Amino acid sequence: MTASITREAALRLGMAARELGGVGVAEFARAVGEKVGLPVTETRLAQVTVTDLREILAGSHAEEDCALGVSPDALKQAVRRLWGEEMAYSELPPVNLRHTEGNLPGSIRVACASNTGEVLDGHFGSCERFLIYQVAPSEARLIAIRPALEADHAEDRNAARAALIADCEVLFIQSIGGPAAAKVVRASVHPVKVPRPEAARAVIARLQSVLNNPPPWLAKVMRVEARSLHRFAAAAES
Repeated sequence: MTASITREAALRLGMAARELGGVGVAEFARAVGEKVGLPVTETRLAQVTVTDLREILAGSHAEEDCALGVSPDALKQAVRRLWGEEMAYSELPPVNLRHTEGNLPGSIRVACASNTGEVLDGHFGSCERFLIYQVAPSEARLIAIRPALEADHAEDRNAARAALIADCEVLFIQSIGGPAAAKVVRASVHPVKVPRPEAARAVIARLQSVLNNPPPWLAKVMRVEARSLHRFAAAAES
């Protein structure tokens, strides 16, 4: 159903799934689509009730009054998310539409895992989107916002998410598992953990400050020689 969902509806589904705890976004989106019909739109999501949501979560056991493992308050909050209420803090930042390939010399491309606005607060396997920046010492541009929900419908979710950022050199995330990290590295992207939520621009600014004199890991990513290694090379020559 990936082609039958609007971007705003995908955002609402992701926020609602988060309210429900351990519910997988892809499975939840599929179940909601079966309940409300396709395409999944904001109008159809606005008609979902708490009773509908209970039936969606219960599945084939809906008539048995089974325990959902979700509190009534969480159900109500999830419905509010589906309706689009209290979503102001998730408004997406503007993208630089003037950017074209090659017009920011000396730059690298960086992805940030995000759930909220322009905040780096996402885990690789569950973030709602990747913020994509083109970063040079003198300037940083947000050039794209890539929703990650569609990747969750793939047979290999981690590989699909890695493919979304395969044109980047660096990925900033809050956390990432070993198998997922291996797929990211295989896509020639270097993952860097930032364990606490932080403004993405602040993280990018720190990266900018070392682009002219990169540490060894970043020099390798940029395919340049690390200046910090010069003294060792000079010693070896002498």
